[in-house]
Amino acid sequence: MNRSSDVRDYIRTIADFPHEGIMFRDVTTLFADARGFRMAVDQLLSPFVGERIDKVVGLEARGFILGGAIAHQLSVGFVPVRKKGKLPGPTIAEEYQLEYGEAVMEVHDDALQPGERVLLVDDLLATGGTAEAGIKLIERLGSEVVGCAFIIDLPALGGHRRLLDLGMNVHTLCAFEGD
Repeated sequence: MNRSSDVRDYIRTIADFPHEGIMFRDVTTLFADARGFRMAVDQLLSPFVGERIDKVVGLEARGFILGGAIAHQLSVGFVPVRKKGKLPGPTIAEEYQLEYGEAVMEVHDDALQPGERVLLVDDLLATGGTAEAGIKLIERLGSEVVGCAFIIDLPALGGHRRLLDLGMNVHTLCAFEGD
């Protein structure tokens, strides 16, 4: 059992996954440790204490795990933002660029109400494309993004800067150099 007070110590690194040369930061080891998971949720929330937050939006897929736990802590609703074609019922969609190609994220068209204040959550901030798509979906529904919270930042990939340039309040728990 890990007794560290640094969330980074609970994250496993797997070399050459999913491709050679990639150092994959695996948060499942963090989620599997009760103390580490609780610490991560508490630390993700800490900068937003005292803020009015009406909903938590989690980005597919590990953002669902974190977002559900954070929404529970705040006693607010949780909204999933999913890859295209995964949500039943009417949705709105936002395209974004991947390293090689495009992808589409969707949210139910009635998941958020105008004026609601939203915390966006995911495990990893890399290029910021998925997060930016989530932000655009939230704003298209008339809601306001109070902040964006991530466990891991990969600063070399520019996502943190990208979200700051959009005027977002960005909170990360740890950073890993490289990709």
